[in-house]
Amino acid sequence: MTMGRHALVSGMDVFVYGTLTDRERAGAVLDEVAYRGPAVLSGLHRVDGAYPTLAPGGTVDGRILSTDDVAALDRYEGVADGLYVRVSVPLADADSGDLDARVSASPADASRDAAENDARGRTVETYVGDPDRLDAPVDWPGDGLFPDRVRSYLADADVVVRPRSGRAPSPGGEAPDGPAGTDADGDRDTR
Repeated sequence: MTMGRHALVSGMDVFVYGTLTDRERAGAVLDEVAYRGPAVLSGLHRVDGAYPTLAPGGTVDGRILSTDDVAALDRYEGVADGLYVRVSVPLADADSGDLDARVSASPADASRDAAENDARGRTVETYVGDPDRLDAPVDWPGDGLFPDRVRSYLADADVVVRPRSGRAPSPGGEAPDGPAGTDADGDRDTR
């Protein structure tokens, strides 16, 4: 679906926490992109190496980006080369209360939110970089290959993305901070 020369983006939602939080960088990588609003990823934190990555525990602020161009994102993140792995993370149900107050919710709340949204299939994708390849001081628990250790941790830990606005983004719908293709300031984010 298009509006004028700008396409409405209704594809994959991705929690971004590094270079892709910047509108110009994302526009250079993707033909179509919309920011659906700010969010917090609980259960992982950002670590800087050659490029930003995530590590077990803590929280990280970011944005929810939506795009149909998954292949371009995977290329940019080096998924085929093993630089980053793309993983699904449960998306918190924003209808259950004030999200800003719940960002530091207890592990039990995070676990409940993750289980409820997992059951409904409400997830966002995010990219986790291989700390050895990125020269980042991160130790992922477990044995085996890096992607397997990340997925194992996510399956066992309380990891969830919480939008920082009044409601969760709905695929193809309006973003919490404006129509798809705009950010909180009303700026167009689609190219």
